[in-house]
Amino acid sequence: MREAEAGSGRAELPYRLRQQALLGAFARMALQTRDLDWLLQRASDCCAEGLGAPCCHILEYRPQDHAFLIRAGVGGQPGTVGASFPAGDETTPASYAFRTGAGVLANDLVEGERFRMPDLLAGAGIRHAVNVPIALGDESRRAYGVLEVGGAEGSGFDRADLDFLAGFAGLVGIAVERHQGDARLRDALDHQALLAREMSHRVKNSLGVVAGLLRLQARDAHSDEVRHALEDAGARIATVAQVHDHLWRGLHPGTVELSDFVRELVAKLQDEAPGHALHCEADARVISADQAIPIGLMVTELVTNAVKYAYPDGAGAVRVTVAVQEGRLRLAVRDEGIGLPGDFDVHARQRSLGLKIINSLTRQLDGRLSAEPGHPGALFVLEMPLA
Repeated sequence: MREAEAGSGRAELPYRLRQQALLGAFARMALQTRDLDWLLQRASDCCAEGLGAPCCHILEYRPQDHAFLIRAGVGGQPGTVGASFPAGDETTPASYAFRTGAGVLANDLVEGERFRMPDLLAGAGIRHAVNVPIALGDESRRAYGVLEVGGAEGSGFDRADLDFLAGFAGLVGIAVERHQGDARLRDALDHQALLAREMSHRVKNSLGVVAGLLRLQARDAHSDEVRHALEDAGARIATVAQVHDHLWRGLHPGTVELSDFVRELVAKLQDEAPGHALHCEADARVISADQAIPIGLMVTELVTNAVKYAYPDGAGAVRVTVAVQEGRLRLAVRDEGIGLPGDFDVHARQRSLGLKIINSLTRQLDGRLSAEPGHPGALFVLEMPLA
């Protein structure tokens, strides 16, 4: 509002240039931040400055109670921002602009008979007002609310002032729509994550049932060979179930925290080998489920083999170490048992089912497996890249 400058033709050009500068500056702000509250407040400040007015408010329409919430603003009585007033009274410029979708110039609110300020803002001494709807660009063509500027001196606002305010309202509408789109995207992602966790939880429960059935069958087996085969199969399925347990409990869908996972896995293997002492050290690293499952199976196979074959005359210790450095993982399983046969070849095709599985997992992980004497005992090492 050109309260101090109206009537001076020489001041008109600087006045309009200032408005254009404010529009450009606000457009850059709108691109650089996603903090909607801050942006709405800056819009209020800029509009009041651009029109030389003491009062500006952004009114958000709330359909649930058919009212305007004063979302941001400058000027007015203390406590104005955050308050609300009815949106159905079309004697107020804001209500009329919102319903018609057109800008409103109301330059004589004191003596005029057409418009009046709402009671919430009337005490601010506002004599002139300009209102423009804040439209959203979605298919419903609905309006977010109204951008309102009030002046207390001078002859009022003109059509160019209304156009300036409409430009700001357009930028505010874009910012609001982007904010709402971000919120919808976050909701969709949260829902997707919830579904993924629910699926992992159900898979974990189902695999746990299968593992339990295999253990029951192992107890009734009539030969040690069948019993061991069923126990090994149950342990492998339980390992996959544990990965899914971490997936549904984790913060990030589809990922597992490596150190927690390996430590819990070794603790469960300890329950299956009460006479042995299993130790675990693991570096912290978040990995994908695609890598966690074969790594978990590899730990299960190597530890199970050590428990079975390293100490034929009693119990002993097995140490599991998982180290992560420069994008590579090193898994080491060491025992202090009887050691490896002189002709042992970890890659030989005629080896046991456990070693065949270990070699298959190594290829799946794009890794390199080695086995060597541990002085005493044996040491198996897997080295692989991490995605």
